Amino acid sequence: MEFAELEERARTLAASGGRRILGIAGPPGAGKSTLAARLARALGAELAVAVPMDGFHLAQAELVRLGRADRKGAPDTFDAAGYAALLRRLRAAPGEGAGAVYAPAFDRALEEPVAGSIRVGPAVSLVITEGNYLLYGAGEWAQVRPLLDEAWFLAPDDAVRVRRLVDRHVRHGRDRAAAEEWVSRSDESNARLVAPGRAGADLVLE
Repeated sequence: MEFAELEERARTLAASGGRRILGIAGPPGAGKSTLAARLARALGAELAVAVPMDGFHLAQAELVRLGRADRKGAPDTFDAAGYAALLRRLRAAPGEGAGAVYAPAFDRALEEPVAGSIRVGPAVSLVITEGNYLLYGAGEWAQVRPLLDEAWFLAPDDAVRVRRLVDRHVRHGRDRAAAEEWVSRSDESNARLVAPGRAGADLVLE
């Protein structure tokens, strides 16, 4: 499917009344954040805003305390309930005189979430949210799918996806051997957890 078709589909959703939430799910390295950002730019900031699930990563200090730092990116290294609560707040139709909602982002240079980074103004009619676990049905994550008006699942060629992941880890400071080890051990383990979620998507993009 061409980008123009995806843009039109998102634009139609945005025009369907109230505030809508489009979720883009998929395994690590699938291109979720790239697509979400491109859609938001194409639709314009007054109409659409991209809000990543990654803003709900637990802080590194908390991961260390919990003994989960070596599994960063696994389902239990996020505040899933907090993410669902934000989606509920964003989904509520803004009332007259309503103010903006602020969402957290994830700074890849710091490897930390940063609160209050993304402004969702009251006039925004489409929130584009993306992340690995939007269609993951275990635990607190099961709250997320019912809050999405539409869900897309990205399923690119695995060899391309893994290469992108390794390159991304290298850009953010790992040497290539360490990046390859992390992808093989951690990212690909998470990819296997995410894969069944495609059955709950309205659209699968391969």
